[in-house]
Amino acid sequence: MSTRAKELDPAGSNKKLFGARLRRMRAARGWSLDYLVTKIPMSKSQLARVERGEYLAPEKIPALLDDLFGTDELFAELYVLACREAVQDQYQRRMEYEALAVSIKEYAGALIPGLLQTDDYARALFAAGRPGDLAWQEEQLAVRKQRQARLYGQNPPHLSVLLDESSIARPIGGPEVMKRQLEFLVSMVETPTCVIQLLPYGHGEHNLLGGSLSLFTLPEGNSMAYEESIGSGTLLEAPAEVQKRMLRWERLWGCALSPTETAKFMHDVMEALPQ
Repeated sequence: MSTRAKELDPAGSNKKLFGARLRRMRAARGWSLDYLVTKIPMSKSQLARVERGEYLAPEKIPALLDDLFGTDELFAELYVLACREAVQDQYQRRMEYEALAVSIKEYAGALIPGLLQTDDYARALFAAGRPGDLAWQEEQLAVRKQRQARLYGQNPPHLSVLLDESSIARPIGGPEVMKRQLEFLVSMVETPTCVIQLLPYGHGEHNLLGGSLSLFTLPEGNSMAYEESIGSGTLLEAPAEVQKRMLRWERLWGCALSPTETAKFMHDVMEALPQ
């Protein structure tokens, strides 16, 4: 005798709404989970957790579901909302500005910025943050990849990234993961929409030490700043405060290695990694 599926509360969250719509679409066609896994590259247990709103599907799944069910961009749009909901409230507005920005300037003091992290590098960070919680780790990776997608879509922002040497010196995830991360950075050092420059240890002290900084310029021309340290972030919208951070960033940018020198420096770091 089959057990009745647990009732879902689609009002609980966007993730639960995504799952409830998926179950409704599947049930309307008389499809079982066993049948759906023949159409979607996920396991039965993963799909069941997605339907219950316990798990955020990998980034490619929403488009596949829309194609399978003929739902235009319903699942894709719900997925964007679910990704935004999955981050801390203090980070929410920062993500909204990032999604709208025509220009993004970053200073990364200890880690590669999220927009430029490879999957394995990001996974290593998430695993360190919440060891053993694989569902949370995959959910956060999905959020990160959803953010990164804008860099490769239509009308991408111009991204200018200032990396402190410490951000590439620590082998996050081990030598192989770090090597692939550095290879990706080298490929992005100077493109039509991205420039990366490195600030070496030899520069000494500076006024952005101890955290990271993101600067967003919106289509209307106004700018916001977001400062982040361990476990906390501050969004700055007052023009005078944003201008202070912009000047600090520009001062350091002028002291950094050129993109060509930056690429060579990264190659040297790669060669020094253990085999």
